[in-house]
Amino acid sequence: MKEELKMPKLRPEMEKGNLCAWLKEPGEAFKKGEPLFEIETEKVVNQVEADRDGVMGRQLVDEGDEVTVGAPIAEVE
Repeated sequence: MKEELKMPKLRPEMEKGNLCAWLKEPGEAFKKGEPLFEIETEKVVNQVEADRDGVMGRQLVDEGDEVTVGAPIAEVE
């Protein structure tokens, strides 16, 4: 079953973030706790880890895109 992966809110004041790197390619399996992508906010880069096991589906945003918190960024299975 496909689900949307959304841009997380890493700090209370965060409204947008720059998706600076995908760490998993479409079709690649991942385990809970593995890093999926990196977000840059105000000169700090954070790795975002998977909250469950899955497979990376279609990526909806490109590296370097600025994304609003809560917006879909990828599909996961």
